[in-house]
Amino acid sequence: MPRTYSAKKPKDMRYTLGRLLEYLGHEKFSFLLIALLVFASVSLELVGTYMIKPVVNNLLEGGGKILLLKGVVLTATIYLTAIAMAFLYTRILARSAQKVVFDIRKDLFFHMESLPLSFFDKKKHGDLMSTYTNDVDTISDAMNNSFASVIKNFIQVFGTIMLLFILNWRLSLIVLVSYFAMFSYIRYSGKRSKLYYSRQQKSLGELDGYVQEMMAGAKVVKVFSREKENMRIFEEKNEMLRKSGTSAQAYALTMVPAVVSISYFNYAVVAFVGGLMAVNGWTDPGSLASYLVFVRQAAAPINHFTQHANFLLSSLAGAERIFSLMDEKSEEDEGKVDLEKTSSGWAWVSPSGGKTPLKGDVRFENVTFGYTPGENVLNGISLYAHPGQMIAFVGSTGAGKTTITNLINRFYDVEEGKVTYDGIDVKMIRKSALRRSLGMVLQETHLFSGTIMENIRFGKLDATDEEVYEAARIANAESFIRRLPDGYGTYITNDGAGLSEGQRQLIAIARSAVADPPVLILDEATSSVDSRTEDLIEKGMDRLMEGRTVFVIAHRLSTVRNADAIMVLENGRIIERGNHEQLMAERGFYYRLHTGLADFSR
Repeated sequence: MPRTYSAKKPKDMRYTLGRLLEYLGHEKFSFLLIALLVFASVSLELVGTYMIKPVVNNLLEGGGKILLLKGVVLTATIYLTAIAMAFLYTRILARSAQKVVFDIRKDLFFHMESLPLSFFDKKKHGDLMSTYTNDVDTISDAMNNSFASVIKNFIQVFGTIMLLFILNWRLSLIVLVSYFAMFSYIRYSGKRSKLYYSRQQKSLGELDGYVQEMMAGAKVVKVFSREKENMRIFEEKNEMLRKSGTSAQAYALTMVPAVVSISYFNYAVVAFVGGLMAVNGWTDPGSLASYLVFVRQAAAPINHFTQHANFLLSSLAGAERIFSLMDEKSEEDEGKVDLEKTSSGWAWVSPSGGKTPLKGDVRFENVTFGYTPGENVLNGISLYAHPGQMIAFVGSTGAGKTTITNLINRFYDVEEGKVTYDGIDVKMIRKSALRRSLGMVLQETHLFSGTIMENIRFGKLDATDEEVYEAARIANAESFIRRLPDGYGTYITNDGAGLSEGQRQLIAIARSAVADPPVLILDEATSSVDSRTEDLIEKGMDRLMEGRTVFVIAHRLSTVRNADAIMVLENGRIIERGNHEQLMAERGFYYRLHTGLADFSR
């Protein structure tokens, strides 16, 4: 089960690093083994370099070819063992790193599924996708390329310093000064790089979001000839990414040449001073030879560290965005009433075990609601829908029609008043149970990549093929599906590209039909179809609506003529209610809408 976290935003490196270490802890034994193997491999490499001292001294002291050969073979064996260990820990690291990334993606998706709809209203989809791809990939790159290297470089630095002091503590004082200069510059440059890497990741997310929007709206862009303006906006966002990326790389990439320059200067000084010491007999040639190799190698781990600093800084910036998304507050659900299938139908089950038959009686009692504080969309709404009734909502754009249906399924919760379902406050019903009892056909149809059969079965994952066929017949979608090249097995992508708006809507209606919900919500379900298709839908809906409570939102008033009650909304209030004949007789707002004396967009 993925972890859940409190709503705390990562504001510093320590918090982000701590969160990342929690995920590394999922594979703690593997990473511990990797660390041990790295330690052993690096230690053997250091010992191999130290072996230069006895080999050289034995040769100078006339030890003979056999002794020289033994020393060389021993040194080669040490290095080969170190290589074998390095090969082993890289294999283990590849598996463990991918497991950690797997856990991060899993938790990220799990948490995203728990977020309220209001979160997605405020976030760009492309920006979220950038978190899944770019940000997660930076962590993967850092672990694969930098985790073992950082440990290795750390051990090499301190192991080398220790052996340098063993070989010649006087010369080592010079090395310490150069190390201090190297790390001081790395610290300064690293702080600046981290700042610009964070800006780079943010700019990258914004750019990805913009590109995703333009790709999704390519047809609209062409219709309104917005290509030049879009290019201008793209260039602005791309320029922001270029500047932040340039600054991040500029600071990061200067680390290597700076460290190399300092190391070369240090090597020259140590070689000169060490030569004088050897001439004066203050050190032996073997120790000096071994010492100079260590000094030459001493800069290598620091150089490698600075190279991997790019990965580390970028991954921490990406991790900060990932954990920021994970820390978004999950959708709250205090409901305890569940839904259960019984021999006589569906029933609400209370925590005590009591059962109430699901009938579809929905009521609003003086409901007030606004998406933002102080800006009410609904004001004191009261209405009821008896089981099996069809309730229609009409009114101007922004009058609050869709908001009412959003409150029924608890996409949002009311601020004042309450909504009841079979006499139960919907806040007391588990959201999963509540939404399982509701079928909804949205104005903006969304189809998933997959076959038509799979898209219809999305409404009921365990539906049989025959149930899918029946749902398609109810929605009057079977005729056009059978005419497709592969029928129900036709694979669709890009939200149903290649299908007409009406065909996509028919599939969406079939998806609700297969779920067989007691309550049905149709939000402009026929707004994107022609008159002939609308007639097909209405005939199918007549069968689908039998015995169900139905809420209909429609701009085409012809679709609500047969409603049991029509609610006319304006400015978040119900200003008229009644059936078609009653409202026409009143000659009010509904009458003016129906006769064309008023319009929906005012």
